[in-house]
Amino acid sequence: MILDRSHVILHHSLLGTTFRGIDHPISTTDVPIHQFRGIKYASVPARFRQSKLVVSYPSVVDATRYGPICPQPDRKSFEEELIGLSDSDIPRQIFKKDEFECLNLNITCPAGHHRDSPIPVMVWIHGVIDAHMSRGGNRGCGSSWIYDGGALVRKSVCIGLPIMMVTINFRIGVFGVAANMHLAEDNRVAGDEGVGNYGLRDQRQALEWVNRFIVDFGGDPSNVTLFGHSSGAADIVAHMYSNANLTRPLFARAIVQSAIIEHHPPEPHSAGWQLSRALAPLHASSVAQLRAISPEALVNINLPFRAVDDGIFFRKGFKDLLFPSSESEESVRAPVDRTLNPLRYAIRKSKNKSRSPHPMSSHLPAVPHTSTPSLQPLLIGDCACDSSLWSQPARQWVAPAVVRRIRAICQSITKSSALLNAYEIGSHTFTEDLTERLLELVEDARIVWPTECVVQAAHRAGRQVWRYIFDQEGPTQGMPHHAADLVYLFDNVPLPLSRSSSPTVFDDDESFPSLPSSRSTSADVSDIPDKICSIDELDLMDIDKFAYGSDSSCSGWTQPVVDELMYARVRDAIQERWITFAHGERPWDNSHGKVYVFGPEGETGERSAGIFSGRRRQKIWEDVLKPLGMTLVQKVAQELSNGPGLPR
Repeated sequence: MILDRSHVILHHSLLGTTFRGIDHPISTTDVPIHQFRGIKYASVPARFRQSKLVVSYPSVVDATRYGPICPQPDRKSFEEELIGLSDSDIPRQIFKKDEFECLNLNITCPAGHHRDSPIPVMVWIHGVIDAHMSRGGNRGCGSSWIYDGGALVRKSVCIGLPIMMVTINFRIGVFGVAANMHLAEDNRVAGDEGVGNYGLRDQRQALEWVNRFIVDFGGDPSNVTLFGHSSGAADIVAHMYSNANLTRPLFARAIVQSAIIEHHPPEPHSAGWQLSRALAPLHASSVAQLRAISPEALVNINLPFRAVDDGIFFRKGFKDLLFPSSESEESVRAPVDRTLNPLRYAIRKSKNKSRSPHPMSSHLPAVPHTSTPSLQPLLIGDCACDSSLWSQPARQWVAPAVVRRIRAICQSITKSSALLNAYEIGSHTFTEDLTERLLELVEDARIVWPTECVVQAAHRAGRQVWRYIFDQEGPTQGMPHHAADLVYLFDNVPLPLSRSSSPTVFDDDESFPSLPSSRSTSADVSDIPDKICSIDELDLMDIDKFAYGSDSSCSGWTQPVVDELMYARVRDAIQERWITFAHGERPWDNSHGKVYVFGPEGETGERSAGIFSGRRRQKIWEDVLKPLGMTLVQKVAQELSNGPGLPR
């Protein structure tokens, strides 16, 4: 590699080409950061065919602009919706959409590194979602400003552990997962093994490109950390349990954040039936007809799955390795004590909690390398209110309809009663309580318990696991919602600067001093409003007077404040631990079941296994969900998260 610093020009010796990039906007003379955008890593020979790695480029490649993304509806990203940003706070990004040119990646790296001094590489897998926040997903891209790697890379340099970050675009929605027996035969004739999973295979091609060509950018191809969020995190689990990972692993470790995991991806026959049902209005059945449909007509097609068990992609028996089988023959019993509702945990947390005196576990020994390809070390966790993703459909339910639906799905009074009793749901449950309890059930069934199953499977396989829980309030929503961790990790979302965007609502005659930018490196206590309530004062208040989220109509203080000190503490903690892990070191002491907590109210540190069981409904998982089995539990949760008008 030869780097022209004044023009950010990189001469790639392996590819025999020159990449022209940019100085990242966050770059300074002390910490220069470069970015190469829109580099094509694979090509798509035809719709619903597996992509092919790109190994030949023109003599000069313009990498100053983002590349096309997969066709999708023109709406805010789901992260922008969840974070609660107003239109004025969202940077305008306009991407070209092209299903055949969307396989490109972006590299953000510190200047001055080359093949003789390679640094770890972190590859980000973005999440996708659909309009109902409940199905396979048809919105999202790796070039989103939320995932920009500038701040994370800069942080890595400042703490002396430099990394580079790669974000990728891949096929999503029907373009990335469509499968039926006709497509299976078409793919076989074309020389491809398997059917569907086009998006997953695109991701694999991106990893292959990184493995072959990242070295001339200064990256270490043998030290790649795959990390992702939501459905992207679930994709990482899929890669970990893929046949390809058994035979030729392309990443050294993985970080799984709030994964929405499909425990039972359909086989081609079942996937084909669901595809035919979704495409019925378009009157297309043959492969030729499917390829003739305009991409604009396909972007709103929602398939309720993101992977296909085609007998090729996944390793044999992966479902039995990951998830417990049904134990319905055992007696199902509801726990006596329900865990404190995490939606209100930020207010009613323990007053005498301990704090970690040493936020970095820098003296712990490095993670030893494992010789077993499938045993990559794993860092995994969830947010306390991940089910906020499904708040809107959950609010549409009424108690009698919920009881009827759960009984109809369970087909057993014993099973349905165990589930209803565990989450205190009955025909006469008040509406506001019902929504909260439905979200607890959905959260456990779709994210937290499956996450725990992945953790336990990793332990059984001898894999090293670091478990975290993210209970820190998001700066704009006042609760640890789905994607709140991304605000702190990537540090690209501005802190609230006005009353309308502040997580704290004031009376009309009160003013709120502007909070600093999220990029600030220091905080002044004098800038913090003097009306902040202490935890002792909050414990004495009536919990029912508090409401989370931007829908609250109450005046006065209705949400916890995320001030600059609090924000910086959690931001630094999550960034430092992710970077430390990417360097192959232990992010914290995980002995004796210890977990790492982020929040609430800026709390960070290692905590005992008892703290974990106190903050999550672990007893319900063991006593109720596990005996019912993952298949039944997720079926119930998916129905509830679809809302009453969208039965599956």
